[in-house]
This record gives sequence, C-alpha cells and structure tokens, in this order.
Amino acid sequence: MITELHQKLLNKETTATKLVQQYLDTIKKQEPNINAFLTITEEEAKRCAEVVDKKINDGEEIGLLAGIPCAIKDTIMTKNVRTTAGSKILDNYTAPYDATVMERLKKEDIIMMGKTNMDEFAMGSSTENSAYGPTKNPHDINRVPGGSSGGSAAAVAADEVVWSLGTDTGGSIRQPASFCGVVGLKPTYGRVSRHGLIAMASSLDQVGPFAHSVEDVAIILSAIAGFDPKDATSAKSHQKPYQNYLEENIEGMVVGIPKEYDTDGMDARVKEKYHTAIEDMKKRGAKIENISLPHTKYALPAYYIIMPSEVSSNMARFDGMRYGMQIDDKEGKGLWETYKDTRKYGLGDEVKKRVMLGTYTLSAGYYDAYYKKAQKVRALIKKDFEQAFTKVHTIFTPTSPEVAFPFGAKTDDPITMYLSDIFTVTANIAGVPAISVPIGTVAEEGKELPVGGQIMGKWFDEDRVLKVAHAYELETKK
Repeated sequence: MITELHQKLLNKETTATKLVQQYLDTIKKQEPNINAFLTITEEEAKRCAEVVDKKINDGEEIGLLAGIPCAIKDTIMTKNVRTTAGSKILDNYTAPYDATVMERLKKEDIIMMGKTNMDEFAMGSSTENSAYGPTKNPHDINRVPGGSSGGSAAAVAADEVVWSLGTDTGGSIRQPASFCGVVGLKPTYGRVSRHGLIAMASSLDQVGPFAHSVEDVAIILSAIAGFDPKDATSAKSHQKPYQNYLEENIEGMVVGIPKEYDTDGMDARVKEKYHTAIEDMKKRGAKIENISLPHTKYALPAYYIIMPSEVSSNMARFDGMRYGMQIDDKEGKGLWETYKDTRKYGLGDEVKKRVMLGTYTLSAGYYDAYYKKAQKVRALIKKDFEQAFTKVHTIFTPTSPEVAFPFGAKTDDPITMYLSDIFTVTANIAGVPAISVPIGTVAEEGKELPVGGQIMGKWFDEDRVLKVAHAYELETKK
C-alpha cells in the first residue's frame, strides 16, 4: 500500500492533503466504536501534508513514507505532543523532545495522525488496562485487539492510518497484529533505538511497525533501524532498504517447526490454520524441519520474573516530583505521603501489581532465588535458539494460542491473561527478530476472527525473516 500511495503522490493522482483529510474522515467515523487514539494531531498532520505537497510541486525528491498517514504508540516520545503511556500519572505530560525513531521518521516527512491507545505503561495483553478505556477490535468490537499495542494495531486494521508504530516487550506487537489481522514486526533487540521510549522492561523492549503487508513493514523498518549513540543498547548495524531483499520464492530455505509450540492447549482452529500455513510455505519452496527448543516451557515463568523486576526499577521515576501528576500534601505529612498518594491515584492496578512483584523479586534474600535464576534460564533459552539456527534459517510458530477474546474474559484471572504471551515471549528473552503475519480466519459468533503465524530468525537477520514472510504472504494471496 505504501508504494502504491507513494506512486499516486508522484503522479499527482492525489495529494498528501487529500490523503490526510480522507484518513481524518475515517478516524472521526471509526473512533466512537474503536477508541484507537488518545490524541489526534489534526492541525499538525495538515501542516505536514502541505509541506509534502509543496516538495512534490517543486520537483523535490521525496521518500517512500513522505505524505503517508501513520500513528504512533503513546509510549514513544513526540516533541510538543501529549504523551501519556496510557496512564493518568502522565495525563497532561507533553514530551520535550522526539524519540530517535521519531527524529528519523520526521526526516522522511511522515504524517502523524495521532498517538494510539495502549495498556498503561505497556503492561497488558488486551489494552483493557488503559486509563482511557479499552480499544476495541475492528473485526468484532466486543473483543479485545490484543496488547499492549492494541491501539496501533486497531488503527491499521480499521484503516484509520496506513501504518503505525508499536512496542514489543513480550509480544505486544505480534499478539495484537495476530488478533487484528495485520502484519507486525519485532526487530532484533538493538536494531532500533530505544532512546525516547518510555521504558517498561529495558532489556526486552523494542520498537517496531504495524502495516497491511510485509513490504510495508520492511519499508518502515528501513527508516527507523540503525545505530544510535544516544542508546547504550543500540547495535552498530547499518540502515538499508529491507524492501529490496523480498523475494517471491524461498527455494532451499529451511524453516524449523518446534514441537514445544504445537501444544494441546492451543485452540484447535488455530492449530488447523497453523498446519495449513506450513503446507503453504512448502509450496513456495521451503524445506520444513522439525526441531526442539527444550527450555521453552520455562520462558513464561522467567519472563514474569525478569519483566516485573525491570518494571519496578523503571517506574521509580514516577514519583510526582519530576513530571506528570502530583498529589499535593495538603496536611503537611511530608514527602513520603506525596509519593504514596501520587502513585496511588496516578497508577492503575496492573502497574501496581507488577511493581510490587518486581520489588519483591529484587529484595534482599530473593534476588538470587528468583531474578538470578531467571537470568540463567534466559541464557539457556538463547542457547536453544543458537543451536536451532545451526540447522534452520527461520522458525515458524503460531503467534497466539487463541483468537481475540471477549472483553472481561481474563481480567479476573491474571494467569490466563499472561498465558496470551506464551508463544511470543521467547523472542524477547532471546532478543531475536520475529514477525506476525495473518494465516487465516476462524468464524465465531458471526464474525471472522484473524489468526496469526510467527516467523523468528537469527539475530540481525531481518532480511531472511521478511523474505520468508513475504513469500508466504504471496502464496496466500494468489
């Protein structure tokens, strides 16, 4: 879609101004039902569109993303724009600078239509934890869009924007991509700068794109990837046009099918779509090989020790002293009461729960028993991937064991909610790139609900991950 719209802009079949108005009209029509946006930047979008139109009229060269409407998850800093991370504690916070990904995208003359809804501070798998109400799945507004990047996924699925950015800590791009029937990519840890990202779990978070096609995701990755000296975890990798590496056939490519992901607990309809997708990959020339990732069963427990521990550390800055909400101490009780009341009223239940879990895990006497042990499990999981990639080029799994579930179905049982991430957390723990692509739909209550498949690759081998995903996409669109 991005390439087609770019060509239409160059051929003057449309203008950036017309595109902005078209998507604004869609947003205004859809938002009462979807709630994908927390802030709509209408005036700024129109101003940016005029800049792009002038460049085209003056004969200046423009990039593929110039003039294309997009949305940005509200945990990514956007200069002079309200940035809440889905939390009341940052309700009136305006970012004083741009995240590195935003700096790079602005150089491409993107048009940001607004900031998208999310689970508070990215803590959740359904976007039900937003302080501003849940986002609804465009395929069935009685169901969740997934999370925590549910707003970004829903905005693309509802055609409110052409593409969007989300963040992924344990599956927060791929799972909502699966639930909403779009493509979502989590790059290799370190491939995309985290500078200007409101951190949840610093060793797991990554910024990545949503779009309707693998090609579009590749184009967006080309714009945001690359080394950033402002991010200590940024890898010294070079920017390149990932869309140029896509191919129609994957003859000779070895795709691994891990037995640990083909579980009895998976929805039988999802399992059927997954096995059909494996056959479709064979048709494109892929060689399928059964493999094992033996420590997969420990991934979720390890994740829910490492992640809350890092959450506890990162959330300490939200104390009402430096920025965001402050509940003033009117009775002269002191600094501690201000801290306590600000966090009590400013933070939601899920955030408090994870802060408490993480603080407990890192406390004296428990650090070695829990956090240190979880890090050892992390090393074993990475070793599983290292060994698997000596035999295969990519690994294919379901993205989620289920389709989008109804609102409220898991809110009373956090364990079942956490299990939504069971197939995605390993990629974050190991730091490998992973993409979710639509692999079909299943009928439920008169609606067609999307199913996603996940392709994982070696560290910094996004080229191959995108290539396999693109070839599969072409096979299913024949």
